[in-house]
Amino acid sequence: MISKFIFKHRYLLLRRAVQISIIFLYIAGNIYGWNILKGNLSMGKLFEVIPLADPYAVLQMIFAGALLLWDVLIGAVIVFIFYALFSGRAFCSWVCPVNIVTDTANWIRKKFKLDKDEWQLRFSRKVRYWILGLSLVMSLIMAVPVFEFVSPISMLHRGLIYGMGFGWAAVLTVFLFDLFVTKNGWCGHLCPLGAFYSLTTSKSVLRVYHIQPHCTLCMNCKNICPEKQVLSIIGKESGYINFGECINCGRCIEVCNDDALKFSLRYIKKEKEG
Repeated sequence: MISKFIFKHRYLLLRRAVQISIIFLYIAGNIYGWNILKGNLSMGKLFEVIPLADPYAVLQMIFAGALLLWDVLIGAVIVFIFYALFSGRAFCSWVCPVNIVTDTANWIRKKFKLDKDEWQLRFSRKVRYWILGLSLVMSLIMAVPVFEFVSPISMLHRGLIYGMGFGWAAVLTVFLFDLFVTKNGWCGHLCPLGAFYSLTTSKSVLRVYHIQPHCTLCMNCKNICPEKQVLSIIGKESGYINFGECINCGRCIEVCNDDALKFSLRYIKKEKEG
């Protein structure tokens, strides 16, 4: 029974382990002096040698007219290349601490049947792209990285490391928004960082692959997917989920009882079906 539960939630459990481990290592680096990860998700270092920086935050700084050190620019390029070429929008599901908050809200919605249409405010997922563009324009006008001052992601991560302060207000707002207003509201509709990675990671190597002959159209995958619009080929044809909006969380793979979905490396391995 336990082994079956672990297998059916293998990617979810692995994602939580990665997210919690990253938070712990940043805390340990800043409090205990461990040199694995230091700083925070916006800007830090790996093993005190490899610079890491949030490419979206750095882009805002560039628009704001800030003079950046080379290690900051190099750190942004390193992180950008990792997601753009390899893991896709995995930051949102494997790294971002707000994902734990929104997943908890969505679990409660489902548990208490709050995810019915009458309990949701519907609005376009394209809003996040408008917020992305607006954040860059406002950064240019105000000469400061605008989103970084109000980002629940930065507030939560820095708060866990240095102390929450008023960061709890932002986190609570996101939680209540996802719980009572719109399912997957923050990550799927508003977050400009998610929009940034959606636009830049559609060509990444790691992708979910659909094997059409195995599919029985149970639609378990679409029911659980936080970005269900990316699963448009389900039951129609075999192929990769090429949309940048896919967060590579693996939940669709876990709930598929037909083995019709799996992770695969495109451009490298030729798929065999049957």
